[in-house]
Amino acid sequence: MRPVLWAILGAMPLAAQVNIAQHGIEYISVEIKGKPFTQFFIGPETNKPYLHPLRSASGKIVTRGYPMEDVPGETRDHPHHRGLWFSHGDVNGLDFWGNETRGPKFGRIVLAKVNGISSGKESGTIDATFAWRDPSGKVLLDETHRMTFYAEPKNRVIDFDIVLTAREKVVFGDTKEGTFAIRLAPSLEEPHSGSPAQPVRTGKMVDSQGRTGEKEVWGKRADWVDYAGKVDGEPLGIAILDHPANPRHPAWWHARSYGLFAVNIFGLHDLENDKSKDGSLTLPAGESLHFRYRVVIHPGDANSARIPQLYRDYSAGK
Repeated sequence: MRPVLWAILGAMPLAAQVNIAQHGIEYISVEIKGKPFTQFFIGPETNKPYLHPLRSASGKIVTRGYPMEDVPGETRDHPHHRGLWFSHGDVNGLDFWGNETRGPKFGRIVLAKVNGISSGKESGTIDATFAWRDPSGKVLLDETHRMTFYAEPKNRVIDFDIVLTAREKVVFGDTKEGTFAIRLAPSLEEPHSGSPAQPVRTGKMVDSQGRTGEKEVWGKRADWVDYAGKVDGEPLGIAILDHPANPRHPAWWHARSYGLFAVNIFGLHDLENDKSKDGSLTLPAGESLHFRYRVVIHPGDANSARIPQLYRDYSAGK
């Protein structure tokens, strides 16, 4: 009987390792190997979509809770820094980045449609379309946003594929306030003045050129940046990989000691501290910009996590 039983079990579909489910109009949840990984907030009151929280394979939360949650030891600055998000601070003069409040200077990125979600043994996906609207509700940009979540033994990996298509001529203004960003948990911040005593800030950033710390990394161009420290005593890090096919690759990095960790291709006069430079970009009506990023949440630091090799794999389409 045992060979027959094994034959039957072998023919049965295996449970999904990455399970994705939509919960009404508010959010989509992602579980990996039966444990919560993150939630994608897309509700009608959300000014821009975001992932919150992000967890390591061991279950540690690596993103700041505020303003969604009140967590001891966190600073309460920049309430528009929500988990992981994609937006920009100057689009036709409107702020889609610092848009925690609504008004004549702020745009909103609102859900148009969830095109599909899928769960799977090795990966799962969320595919959605968003509209970048001005204060009157007029759509300036259509955004297709596809995320692929992978079930790996030690790492948590997300691939982002984002396409912005202009409904009319759109100008992305030169500002450091952008664009693909994460706000890290306080223990992953670099030590800096003014931070609470607890939890101890243990983070350190390093880029693909071997530069370390905010003073060397901020405003520089690099293929990737890794930000690593300890969360509840466990060595953990997050790397953002900038795909070589991205516009203006390699990108500039708006990475701060207080835990903001962002990629920005539009902020040249700020990031290079040179007012003669102009990082603005004009996108004519009907044309598109295509961005790809990979986020890797890993144990250890950039060296032990083999981030340089992971970037080579990503560049090669693996």
